[in-house]
Amino acid sequence: MTSFTLRKGSPAKTRTDAVVIGVVTAGKGVVAAAGAEDVASAYGRKFGPLLSTLGFTGKRGEVARIPTGGTIKAPLLVVVGLGPADQVDPDAVRRASGVAARALSNSASVAVALPATDAAHVRAVTEGWLLGGYTFTRYKSATGPEGPGEVIVLSDAARASSVREAFETAQVVAGAVARTRDWVNTPPGDLTPPAFADEVVAANKARKGGGKVTVTVLDEKQLADQGCGGIIGVGRGSASPPRLVKLSYKPRGATGHLGLVGKGITYDSGGLTIKPGPSMTTMKSDMAGAAAVVSATLAIADLGLPVAVTAWVPMAENMVSGHATRPGDVLTMYGGKTVEVLNTDAEGRLILADALVMACEAAPDLIVDVATLTGACELALGDRVSGVMGNDEDLVALVRDAGARTGEAHWPLPIAEEMPVKVRTYSTVADLMQHNVDLYGGALYAAAFLQEFVAAGQRWAHLDIAGTGFNKRGTYGHVPAGGTGVTVATLVELAGQVADGSAA
Repeated sequence: MTSFTLRKGSPAKTRTDAVVIGVVTAGKGVVAAAGAEDVASAYGRKFGPLLSTLGFTGKRGEVARIPTGGTIKAPLLVVVGLGPADQVDPDAVRRASGVAARALSNSASVAVALPATDAAHVRAVTEGWLLGGYTFTRYKSATGPEGPGEVIVLSDAARASSVREAFETAQVVAGAVARTRDWVNTPPGDLTPPAFADEVVAANKARKGGGKVTVTVLDEKQLADQGCGGIIGVGRGSASPPRLVKLSYKPRGATGHLGLVGKGITYDSGGLTIKPGPSMTTMKSDMAGAAAVVSATLAIADLGLPVAVTAWVPMAENMVSGHATRPGDVLTMYGGKTVEVLNTDAEGRLILADALVMACEAAPDLIVDVATLTGACELALGDRVSGVMGNDEDLVALVRDAGARTGEAHWPLPIAEEMPVKVRTYSTVADLMQHNVDLYGGALYAAAFLQEFVAAGQRWAHLDIAGTGFNKRGTYGHVPAGGTGVTVATLVELAGQVADGSAA
């Protein structure tokens, strides 16, 4: 286990195995970033030429390891690029800290002297280090080095109460993101709906401190008895039956109520509208929204935020069998609306629909659902920006702002006025048509479909993380390949806004 300490101190005089500093580009050269001044002073006029000799330009993501030869107390100096001097925001610091963490897996102790001038930057340094050093080794026989046993975050503002609170918050949030990544990375045969539900129960029991969270699990019989036609319809093709997990956190003195819904398709073959083989490879990640919602709820409780949170997490495995839902079938959803199924590979919206109606019955101040929902959103926004839609422009803006403060990018997409009309009129046999028959506007149509299950007057936002929930490419910044844990930090930040009344 790595121990983390926040303190004021000089990186040049700190006795650790390694010291991390940041460098920014300024004019035609590079200069030490905030926090690294005394290291640069120790090297004097040699600092810039030394980096130049190494070919170090200070661009974001760049890293250099330099033996110090006694110039500073630590034997190793790690220099990380932060980019232009006028663009060193917390997001740049978070990414740089993640890069540094991967460059120092063999050091026993590290002092991190990246820009940490205030609470936001201290949180970014801490989260970046924890998330950048994340590895998933559960299925590997040789796991390699575990990382430093001691990490010291250096900040001149270390004694301020707001800074210390940010330091503690960062560790809780990063732990929640790591748990989300673990679940997303777990092979689907080992994380079926019943197994996932058990994991949620176990994660809650393993918590130490924080507010009480109650977890309720509905099995397939209970779901059928309650009329959850979407969850049952998607899950009936699998040998592993569906589940719905409800988490409830109700602290005394709560100043608001946040409702969360997360898509938990533990594996998506496409059902009878079966996916091409290569498209199935990463479909263990189709429960990333559910994992994020669960982890965010537990983190909010761990932090003791004065806001009530209720989360509904439908879980199903979308498989092919003689029992599977067929294109052309009609499902009766929780609450009574009927849906004609056109494409069994558009299954996520079906399980979310049941959960959204349940969420609205609780009448929270606002509802946010998170789902790896549409390839159309990934095509539109790529794999580093999530889509956000909803029935309240102010709420959409709040989600974007919360994400921006925590290093998670969202871009608003419209629920164009023709989309709800399509959802309601395309089917000749049911109330609603589940899938868009046109080749365009897939993400918008899916959001319009979900909106049909949101009660009138209920504030609601939908986050489509189809591109961002799983990183199919190489590591960057503090984000590894595989499960990313995206939206956990955004949801925790949003809960804080509900608690302080700024989300009203």
